[in-house]
Amino acid sequence: MPTASPIGLHRVLSPPGVLPQAARRLDASPGLWPGETRLRVERLNLDAASYRQLHGKHHGDGAAVRGEVLEIIRTRGKMHNPVTGSGGMLVGVVEEGPAFPAGTRVATLVSLTLTPLVITSTTWDGLSEQVPCDGHAILFERSVAAELPDDLPVPLALAVMDVCGAPALTDRVVRRYRDPVVAVLGAAGKSGSLSLAAARRAGGRTIGVVVNEREAATVEGLADEVLVADARDAVALSDLRADVTVVCVDVPGCEHAAILATRDGGTVVFFSMATSFSAAALGAEGLGADVTMLIGNGYAPGHAELALRLLREEPGVRAAFEERLR
Repeated sequence: MPTASPIGLHRVLSPPGVLPQAARRLDASPGLWPGETRLRVERLNLDAASYRQLHGKHHGDGAAVRGEVLEIIRTRGKMHNPVTGSGGMLVGVVEEGPAFPAGTRVATLVSLTLTPLVITSTTWDGLSEQVPCDGHAILFERSVAAELPDDLPVPLALAVMDVCGAPALTDRVVRRYRDPVVAVLGAAGKSGSLSLAAARRAGGRTIGVVVNEREAATVEGLADEVLVADARDAVALSDLRADVTVVCVDVPGCEHAAILATRDGGTVVFFSMATSFSAAALGAEGLGADVTMLIGNGYAPGHAELALRLLREEPGVRAAFEERLR
């Protein structure tokens, strides 16, 4: 029998020798190994790219979306969309384990693609990203989680923590430049609105790129300038000349537009799980673009605290989140 691993290697059923995120199937049984913590699951938050793909595949049929999500979890022992490669995160109450006292309500700050998960029942209709449910999940010794704040509704706090890596990395990158122009593609979404707020606080002049006038109204209080354009239209964004471009769009095909929107010497941060990194790398090469491209890491020290502070202190951020949760 394998020994317990702090990163969960002992839970990998197939294929052998890979990390839990890359596994096809995990052992999601409730019995705990040393260092593990078991949660009673209350709610999942599917990531936007994964939900959009499933919703589109089933033409908006909520029952079919619900059925496929439950089947993925049943067969893989985790929520790991095989098309997008992404999952989301969850809220649950600690039942047992060393990470938190029993009874603590926490949000996992690691992906559902590496979290052993069993769902026993749900009232979800398949028509939103958040999945109220019952079941259990396992945190490994090195899994990151945060206690939920008492002053925010659970669905709102969960939605913020799902994307809290975006404003943290945006803040870090923007501060490397002096008086930078920062373009955020998909600015009306969850990660987009937080990234706009973080960029402005870090000293950037912000441009929010949105797909329609309704979304433009959502970000007017967060962006210094709003551009209505299709983030897949490379020509439409080629004159932005941003120092930093943050991609938060949950549809594929935005890589070349993001590169053309960024000046030489600038940085593109890809937070979207719909990104094709081969398209980004080969596109930059083909365009002769001297830009640094970063993969948005969902973890940074203090990321949850920063995101929650932006939510509390920036009315525009809260408005954008509440619009998405309606």
